[in-house]
This record gives sequence, structure tokens and C-alpha cells, in this order.
Amino acid sequence: MPEILTSRFLFGPGPSNCYPEAMAALAYPVLGHLDPVFIERLDHACEGLRAVWGTANARTLPLSATGSGGMEAAFVNTVSDGDVAVIAVNGLFGARMCEVARRCGATVVRVDHEWGQPVDADRVLSAHPNPKVIAAVHAETSVGVLSDIAALGAGKGDALLITDAVTSIGGLELLADDWGIDVGYAGTQKCLGVPPGLSPFTVSDRAFERRVKDPRSWYLDIGLLGGYVGAASGARTYHHTAPVTMIAGLEAALDRILAEGLDVVQARHRAAGAALQDGLQAMGLELFAAEGSRLPSLTTVKVPDGVNSAAVRAYLLENFSMEIGSGVGEFADTVWRIGMMGPNANSASVTLVLGALKEAIANA
Repeated sequence: MPEILTSRFLFGPGPSNCYPEAMAALAYPVLGHLDPVFIERLDHACEGLRAVWGTANARTLPLSATGSGGMEAAFVNTVSDGDVAVIAVNGLFGARMCEVARRCGATVVRVDHEWGQPVDADRVLSAHPNPKVIAAVHAETSVGVLSDIAALGAGKGDALLITDAVTSIGGLELLADDWGIDVGYAGTQKCLGVPPGLSPFTVSDRAFERRVKDPRSWYLDIGLLGGYVGAASGARTYHHTAPVTMIAGLEAALDRILAEGLDVVQARHRAAGAALQDGLQAMGLELFAAEGSRLPSLTTVKVPDGVNSAAVRAYLLENFSMEIGSGVGEFADTVWRIGMMGPNANSASVTLVLGALKEAIANA
């Protein structure tokens, strides 16, 4: 039987450590998925999600899936055979969007960028004269880069704008309505401070009216899911057995975030990210993401020459019970990814990470 750990400092790209309120809610009594108490809890969680998404969309809900399930739901409900999908790629998750859209039958117009650079909105908007959808990652976890989604929304024309907000929701400014996001998906395991397993999802009325009416996925059909969360007219309709305990944890975390104040939480994430990046540079390390577009919630830093990336991460795990992430793809051995998300976004975390990393580099 694996060792039962009492604690682990999760400073990687996710999951992050969770808010205590979320963990406590996981111990609530299990309820039936149509129990009136659970329905009230679900509705309250949906209201909280509207706040962190910055939207009034009726169809804002926690999908019973991880963020990757949210990505699939976004495309399976918006594109089918022959529809043009213009997709910005500046990291792993933009590339994954292309693959998901292709499997949904879309004709993918891929707009590649150098990894570590933000999305160039002008290039994306000029890539095709009349796409069905335009898609981009707001906070690209694989490279630690923040991109300007508002610029894409301002120039999208008749296209639907799909946005990945997995590493920004609950920690960074996110204004779905103001920015023109039509379909947005995220995950719970990062800035929201909830265990992985749900995908916060939002769909504008405009996107819902233009959805694929008979999508390839029954489970992720937003036409059916809307009835379960009360977004459709008439009585609620059974769709699937919702993960009632996970939704209790999400509700508790959202209440905790909104009680602190969304602006305050975002400022806390910005401050922690800036302090970490300043501290890493003061150690003589070089940051990977482009200056001016670095994520506060997830910092990418180059592994120094002559240092074994895996050995450093193993040292941190063994001596500090601390996780940081490796890079991905061609940067797997040359970049570290360090998250300051959810309850970890604070000055004490920054001090701990900087001290532990300095020791690990010297001794690994």
C-alpha cells in the first residue's frame, strides 16, 4: 500500500494545494444528485462560477470532467465536419486544441507562435476570412504565458471565440462577457484551490443558438446539460449522476474566494508571481516566458547549464516534500514550471520555494 502523506507542497503546474474550506466540504454527507439540498448547492456554485468567469451566462456550470473534458466539450458543441477553426498555438494546450477540433471534423487553421511568446491577435484574426470558431489559451500552462483574449474578442466578427482559462480562473482577471468569450472552459485544480475533477464551463446565448444540435458526444452535449443545471425552461431534467462531493468542495472554495474579494485574490496572485520571478532572477536564473506576458500564477524558469533538472526536482520532493514541474516537449529537461496558485499564492510560499530551490541546485 502506498505511503499516506500528511502534506505535500504542490508548487508545480497543478494541482495546487487546496483551500481548507474546499477540503472540509469534501467530508460533507453524500447527497442524491437530485436532492433539493444538492440542487441548491449546485445553483450556488454556478452563481460563484459566473462571478469568477465575469459573465451573466445562464449556461455556466461545473462539467463532470477535468479541464481536458472542458476542451472537448467546447469543440464538440461548436464545430462539425468542414467547419473552419482558427486556433492560436503558443504551447502544448493550443496544440491540443487543434487535435480535438480535428477529431470533431473541423478544418483546422493552425496559427503557430514561438513557445514562450504571447498570442499575436492580428495574425490570428487575419488567418481566415470566415471561420466558425477562433480559439486560444488565455494562460498557457506549458510555457507560463498570458495572452490578450480581449483583442481576439474585439476582432472576432461573426466567429465564436473559445477560450481556455484553466490556469487563470480564480486567480487572474477574467472578463468573459467584456472580452467577447463565447465558450470558456477551465479546471478546478489550480487558482480555484479545489482538487481536480471538474471543469468550470460557460456558454454565451450566441454560442448556444449556433451550437451543433446533435454533437458527437452525448455526455458533453450542452443542450442536454443545460436542462440539468436549470438553464433551460421547464423542470430540471436528469442527465447524469453529478459528482456531488466535488461540487460541494467547489462551492466552498468559491465562497472563500469571493469572501476574500476577487480583486484581492487576483492581487495576491500577482504579488506572489512577481516576488517569485524577482527572486529567481536575483538567484541568477533566467525566466523563459517573454517579459510583459509572464503568468503570475505559473512561472517558467530555465534550468541552469550543468544542472540536472530531474535530480533537482527529486531533491525537492525527498527533502522538502515539495513538487515543482518540468517543462514539456522539447523543453522537458531545460525548463522548470513553478506555480503560485490558490492558497499557495502568498509571500511565505515564495520564500520557501526560493530557499528550497537554491539548496536543491547546490546539492542535487
